[in-house]
Amino acid sequence: MIVIRQDDLIQSIADSLQYISYYHPLDFINAMHGAYHKEQNPTAKDAIAQILINSRMCAEGHRPICQDTGIVTVFLKIGMEVQWDATMNIADMINEGVRRAYLNPDNILRASILDDPAGLRINTKDNTPAVIHMEVVSGNSLEIEIAAKGGGSEAKAKFAMLNPSDNIVDWVLKTVPTMGAGWCPPGILGIGIGGTAEKAMLMAKQACMGSIDIQELIARGPCNAVEALRIELYDKVNALGIGAQGLGGLTTVLDIKINDYPTHAANKPIAIIPNCAATRHVHFVLDGSGPAVFNPPRLEDWPEITWSAGNTARRVNLDTLKRLDLETWKPGETLLLSGTMLTGRDAAHKRMAELFERGESLPESVNFTNKFIYYVGPVDPVRDEVVGPAGPTTATRMDKFTDLMLNKTGLLGMIGKSERGPEAIAAIKKHKAVYLMAVGGAAYLVSKAIRKSRIVAFEDLGMEAIHEFVVEDMPVMVAVDVQGYSVHEFAPKIWQTKIGKIPVVVN
Repeated sequence: MIVIRQDDLIQSIADSLQYISYYHPLDFINAMHGAYHKEQNPTAKDAIAQILINSRMCAEGHRPICQDTGIVTVFLKIGMEVQWDATMNIADMINEGVRRAYLNPDNILRASILDDPAGLRINTKDNTPAVIHMEVVSGNSLEIEIAAKGGGSEAKAKFAMLNPSDNIVDWVLKTVPTMGAGWCPPGILGIGIGGTAEKAMLMAKQACMGSIDIQELIARGPCNAVEALRIELYDKVNALGIGAQGLGGLTTVLDIKINDYPTHAANKPIAIIPNCAATRHVHFVLDGSGPAVFNPPRLEDWPEITWSAGNTARRVNLDTLKRLDLETWKPGETLLLSGTMLTGRDAAHKRMAELFERGESLPESVNFTNKFIYYVGPVDPVRDEVVGPAGPTTATRMDKFTDLMLNKTGLLGMIGKSERGPEAIAAIKKHKAVYLMAVGGAAYLVSKAIRKSRIVAFEDLGMEAIHEFVVEDMPVMVAVDVQGYSVHEFAPKIWQTKIGKIPVVVN
């Protein structure tokens, strides 16, 4: 029999969440480094470089890999012989650990959790509550898997109840392209097959927490049907040519992880949940000897990669920019932005749309005329920071507001991550605006280009308030030009064709 103390569990949860906020798992670093060397598309290679550089910076600076520091998901296996020295229940202990982690003044993590999700959607301000799954098992220890799952990748989760005769590979290859790039590929696809609807989703989530080992599996060969399916899907999903950040390229997934479970004869449930470029998760065990210890990796484990915008990058002064200037920008072109921009994401857009509906004006402090809006919810700054990690959020969530914003505000364009949908592209073309893409998964790197930051409206929205940023040489790429030509539409098609002509070489 072992006794687990309340303070040990709380401290372990808090320490684990801090740890995964700034340290990537080493298997992810190695897999991304391999993808970097293999990549033949310069824009995708550039995106991978930024993610790897950002990762090392976060490891050095102990700041979040991504501005979206996730919703905390915990899987507990509680040994039947475990005894507790605690006055709080298990869920309350875990949530106290989450609270301490996210409010840690040395490394504040962004509070993203909203109470009353179908109504007022009010931020809980400490990222609680966590999503907790408990299982009682044989033994005398407490086994914990914990993840901080980003909203962008979680939004791309898919589920289907296939017929028993339906082909799993066909469904996956049909489904993955519909997920777009908002999950920040390359990453891991967790797949759950069998059980019931909810069991398949849980298995897919747990699969995301597995170590990347596909190259070892390929080298030794599959031992069962699930391993053979992993290899087949790894090859065929990468052959889709979606590539890093959806820009087209050789690596869309770093691994395919599959969990399965017996199912009803009439059913074939299947779920996909992608893990993004932040891929925050860790596994540990409490055995009554004290809180878990998380040993930091060596900085030598990170590859030495440098990044440069290159000689062809165009420097843009946002404070003197005019609409006619946009017509010279080419899809895929790298820009270095300097000057003033405003921010705004889901809640701010909804509030602005409601003001316009009522015939009211925006606050005097908000002037979008000849400006860009950056879709971001930054982390609060610590120490001498101007702003915390401030990478882009998924742009497609703002598609339904795009025509309204371009029509009512005088905006020149938008900055976000991933593709734009048909509705937004039509509005961009109609108003001769542009959409620029920043790299998702490089939030700390992006924040270093922000020289000044202040909240100018909707402060009650917390991280979703409208900020004014002054930036210097912020790197972005032209993703949709004034003619409505989208890199995310044409590049993956080009690379899918190229990959079909490139012999597959397994590392």
